Amino acid sequence: MNKDQVKGRIDDAKGRVKEAAGDLTGNRQMQQEGRADQVGGTVRKGMGDAKESVKKTIDKL
Repeated sequence: MNKDQVKGRIDDAKGRVKEAAGDLTGNRQMQQEGRADQVGGTVRKGMGDAKESVKKTIDKL
C-alpha cells in the first residue's frame, strides 16, 4: 500500500464524517465540503491503486 492509497482512504473517511456532521447540524456548506473530500479521496486512492498496479507489473517483468 502506498501513501496515495492511505491518504485517499483518510480523505474519504474524513469527508464522510464531515458530511454526516453537516447532515446533523443542517450545515449545507459542511455537507458539500464532505462530499468534495470524499471525491478527492476516491480520486487519490485510485491514483495510488494505479501506481501499485504499475509497480506490480514492472516487478513481474
